[in-house]
Amino acid sequence: MKKLNKKEAIGKLDLKGVTPKVVFDRFSGEGRSRTSGHLPNEMALAIHVNRQELVTILCTPTKMNCLVLGFLYAEGIISGIDDLESMRMCEEESLADVMLSNPEYELPTRRTLTSGCGGGATFKTQGKRVDSDLVATPKEVLSLMKQLQEQMVLYRLCGGVHASALSDTKNLLIVAEDIGRHNTLDKIQGECLLKGLSTRDRLLLSTGRISSEMLLKAAKMQAPVIVSWHSPTGSAVSLARDLGIALVGQARGSRLSVYSHPERLGCSTNNLNYL
Repeated sequence: MKKLNKKEAIGKLDLKGVTPKVVFDRFSGEGRSRTSGHLPNEMALAIHVNRQELVTILCTPTKMNCLVLGFLYAEGIISGIDDLESMRMCEEESLADVMLSNPEYELPTRRTLTSGCGGGATFKTQGKRVDSDLVATPKEVLSLMKQLQEQMVLYRLCGGVHASALSDTKNLLIVAEDIGRHNTLDKIQGECLLKGLSTRDRLLLSTGRISSEMLLKAAKMQAPVIVSWHSPTGSAVSLARDLGIALVGQARGSRLSVYSHPERLGCSTNNLNYL
């Protein structure tokens, strides 16, 4: 997969995700200089369902329809596109107005998110065990992580965002970037719903830390392997072992660590480091 240069990256980028150039001072061993550059954009998106306010999510204003659909699916409010009567996105009002096919649906208690980085809103905490025969070798996982790095268009332009991807172990099928790591998984889920693409028996990659909320989103997607640049939390490891998910962390360069279900990476023993 071709690595995009900066000019190509800007050409592919949804410019709603970046601010106009910001002037700032840069200090280094060579002294001080005045320069300018892009920063990631941020908005507070209020989601209303059946004319009731459900949640406000701080997010990067790209793929917002995917974000809304993915969030509603992850929380069990919808099980598919057919559960929607309509959805209106109003960027001027920072509002997603969703009407369900069931007008009597009782919504869970509303929560407000900070950014989806420190902790995402999760109305339900139970996860369904993942039953899958998927096996991805450490070599394949590391190759996919390299592909993700090459396709992080927004990050390459301005930094400050997370990226996640859905893969069939050979190629990246969907890539999403956002200031919130939880949001990236919701955007992937939502895009899959719109395209009729299954997330079952797929591999998830993320630049963000895998917390219990991230792990539960992977379980909802029935993804048997989730991979991160960083270390997972202890709660995420416990959940992954219970839910049948291979949790891979510190996947950088030629090394990775497997914290649960190493058989999904073709290993019969619980060795933590490979290659």
